[in-house]
Amino acid sequence: MSTAMTKQERESFLADLHVGIISVAEDGRGPLTVPIWCSYEPGGEVRVVTGGTSRKAQLLRTARRFSLCAQTETPPYKYVSVEGPIVAIEQANLERDRRPLAHRYFGVRAGDQYIERTRAETVENVLVRMRPERWLTVDYGKVWRSS
Repeated sequence: MSTAMTKQERESFLADLHVGIISVAEDGRGPLTVPIWCSYEPGGEVRVVTGGTSRKAQLLRTARRFSLCAQTETPPYKYVSVEGPIVAIEQANLERDRRPLAHRYFGVRAGDQYIERTRAETVENVLVRMRPERWLTVDYGKVWRSS
């Protein structure tokens, strides 16, 4: 039996709440691979926000593509890895981009507190949008046998 997810399963999984792991190519080294908050709606783009002057942002501007992996931490394990081209890097908007991510990961109250506490240091944040091209998925729940 295959452990691969269907298109609907993979898109639904990626749209669920996971801390993503982003990987961006870097000349002369292995890729930069770090955790990141992300959002996705089935059929849409992967969206991440990062510091506009960060090493990550600089590499994203150069590479013009990235990979992102989301996974479960408990059995039966599942993961979705997606890779594709960057379709836009633009100034992040507080209400459109940052606050919804903060609410997604912290909830409304704690998310709003996070936004207020980090407002000054995030004014140069950028929104990076990627169009998924290649998917790699595994859902061990399809073959899981609990004892």
